[in-house]
Amino acid sequence: MSEILDDKPEVLVQKLDALPTDPGVYKFLDDEDSVLYVGKAKNLRTRVRTYFQSSRQRDGRIEVMVQKAADVDIIVTDTEAEALILENNQIKELQPRYNVNLRDDKTYPYICIKNERFPRVFKTRTVKQDGSEYFGPYADVSKMNAMMDAVRSVFQLRTCSLDLSEEKIEAGKYDVCLQHHIDNCKAPCVGKQSEADYRETIEQVKKLLNGQTQSLIDLLTDEMQAQSDRHNFEEAARLRDQIKALKDYSQQQKVVSQDFADRDVFALHVERDEDIGCGVLFQVREGKMIGKRHKFLRSVEERTNAELILSLVENYYTEANFYPEEVLLSHDPNDHPAQDTHALEELLRRKQGHQVPIKVPQRGEKASLVRMAASNAKLQVGEWKTQQMKRERNRIPESIKALGEALNMDEPPRRVDGIDVSHHGGKETVASCVVFTDATPRKSDYRTYKIRSTEEGTPDDYKAMREVVRRRYRRMVEEDGPWPDLVVIDGGKGQLSSAVEMLKEVGAFDRFPVIGLAKRLEEVYRPGDSDPVFLAKDSPALQLLQKVRDEAHRFAVTYQRKRRKKKTLQSELLDIHGIGPKTAKTLLGEFGSVAKVKDADEDALAEVVGSAKAKTVADYYAPETPAAADTK
Repeated sequence: MSEILDDKPEVLVQKLDALPTDPGVYKFLDDEDSVLYVGKAKNLRTRVRTYFQSSRQRDGRIEVMVQKAADVDIIVTDTEAEALILENNQIKELQPRYNVNLRDDKTYPYICIKNERFPRVFKTRTVKQDGSEYFGPYADVSKMNAMMDAVRSVFQLRTCSLDLSEEKIEAGKYDVCLQHHIDNCKAPCVGKQSEADYRETIEQVKKLLNGQTQSLIDLLTDEMQAQSDRHNFEEAARLRDQIKALKDYSQQQKVVSQDFADRDVFALHVERDEDIGCGVLFQVREGKMIGKRHKFLRSVEERTNAELILSLVENYYTEANFYPEEVLLSHDPNDHPAQDTHALEELLRRKQGHQVPIKVPQRGEKASLVRMAASNAKLQVGEWKTQQMKRERNRIPESIKALGEALNMDEPPRRVDGIDVSHHGGKETVASCVVFTDATPRKSDYRTYKIRSTEEGTPDDYKAMREVVRRRYRRMVEEDGPWPDLVVIDGGKGQLSSAVEMLKEVGAFDRFPVIGLAKRLEEVYRPGDSDPVFLAKDSPALQLLQKVRDEAHRFAVTYQRKRRKKKTLQSELLDIHGIGPKTAKTLLGEFGSVAKVKDADEDALAEVVGSAKAKTVADYYAPETPAAADTK
């Protein structure tokens, strides 16, 4: 990321690497776990990591905050709108030092449907506990204004603050105003619109504000086309802009909870193959989510979700000093036959003084809240797994440490190449290179080489070693890696000198240390040293070198035998008069072995090499009759 992270705690660095791309809220904490700053993001990973980019220009306040940040905590949400609401609540609840906006009474605007007989629909920044419904918050005021314009022009709602009680309307207290004359209101104040019709219109408005915009878009589109047909192009253009604003803001907005209840939301995510789970608690106070807790659960393999969720909730309330009006759970504790929620219900009743409902919601706003908590539990498990994998990767085996110390290396050799040359009586000379990472074979990086520089029947291990080293490390220089931390040559001074010669030629000699391991006394030779290094027979360092050397030898011999077998099999087919190398290769490629070629009938052979050659092969392998034997 940048040098900014060099002096940051490891826990922060690891969290930055594992951040999700979901929307949500992030909180920067100092080394005493005090909240420094709260923010929201459409993409948590991208947004949070930008704080630690040295090239980014920031004001002094945020620069100081980043310097003090020692940890980051996140809450993922389903949508950016939910993140907006949660950010607002968290800033007002926690009053972070480095947040300037939203710390006072100012807030994002909402659209209010007033709790009254003929409800007005208007913008507000104040949410009151008066039974009204509030939609939002809206980060983009211009889009909210465009939506309000669309609501007024399409639904013809009243904008006045008159008391439209049934008695006053029947008494004729009011006269129609300008809004009725310009078709912006249907005049319920004088009885021209019934309460039932008005309520039906309000239900349509609610659908719109909840994100169900398509029906309104269709209506506006029809009106726009009608205005265009009448050549009212200015009005048609206005409707076009409203349609665009609605399409841009079709994302569902969350309605603020009308009961302003205190509730706790528990959710669980378990991965039994890893024997890890996590329980998350969302604390909702006065209808607003103000905080989150999580707890990792171990030994979950044999326990059901019902057992785990009940244990999580009981443990929390045993030590809690606040008890909510309602508890929401992601899993039903009663799903397990050996338990029920009676003890938990009794505990909550005793602490709260009345029965506390325990629910597992399946739909609606409460279910959405539970799903969001479950997403955060899953995120915590993923973060735990990532940290475990990093710890495992960073764990250096003792044999690697011992080898680094034995060879006086500055760093332990975590990636080791092992090279061996093999031939059979001077023929079929091949070489292999095996790779070990952290003392474990990495077989996907193994390579074999058919040696071309030696003459058939004249073995020359030194020339073969020079060829394989040149081919392997010349390419590594061209591609700039992946570089080994150590190269082990199977052989003594001669093989090591040949390898060093080629490493210098291709420009790779100074990139890594190289040693030779002689078989006779298991001596370790290093370039420039006249005397070998002897390692104790029971040394983990020597045992690792032997493991690398033996694996390189095994892999080379296996490759050599495979080539020799293939050549032997192909030569048997070449004994058949009229069958050349190309036909022999085709037959082996199709049937896999000479034995299967021999057993194949003439028709099967003909499909591969044609009828004439098929007859030749079939006749060659045909069983001899006594008469035929006498003629040979």
